Amino acid sequence: MSPPRIRRRRAADLDGCVAALADVHRVDRYPLNWPADPHRWLREPHPARAWVAVDAGGTIVGHVAVRRLPDSAEEPTAEVSRLFVAPAARGSALGTALLVRARHWADARGLRLMLEVVADSPAAVALYERTGWRCTGTGTASWTAPDGSPVSLRRYTVRSDAEPAIAARRRASSAAASRSSAGSTTSIS
Repeated sequence: MSPPRIRRRRAADLDGCVAALADVHRVDRYPLNWPADPHRWLREPHPARAWVAVDAGGTIVGHVAVRRLPDSAEEPTAEVSRLFVAPAARGSALGTALLVRARHWADARGLRLMLEVVADSPAAVALYERTGWRCTGTGTASWTAPDGSPVSLRRYTVRSDAEPAIAARRRASSAAASRSSAGSTTSIS
């Protein structure tokens, strides 16, 4: 059997994504609160890019989305969200492959990636830590569990494979700006 193919998500994929998500929710309780409109939940918060994993029979067996976050004083950042792999497709490193696809997309745009995960999701936490993500903190979600209790989150970030190249471009740009102000006592650093 050939491994699932990862491609950009299309509008016509949403029914298949919801079917896979329903299987994930039944087995893993992800998402913790089943959305009133799962199609809308997958389309929001307006991802910059989303991908699906499709098996040889054309069934969607995985999904990941990335959305750009508002620019901050630090560096451009994007958030990985809506990552899931259907139970029947697990064990083939598909979650890792979907994260790699998102990471390559972010690297090409000079974006740092981050994500939040429910703290008591050991399989998800293990996946992120195994694939190079670093926990940067914890917090409480702005939403609650189905029983109304607070939900603890873990925040993760991953070092971009492109960061050394991006830093070098920034240094080169700074140096060029400095040279272009020849004769001036002001330098840009």
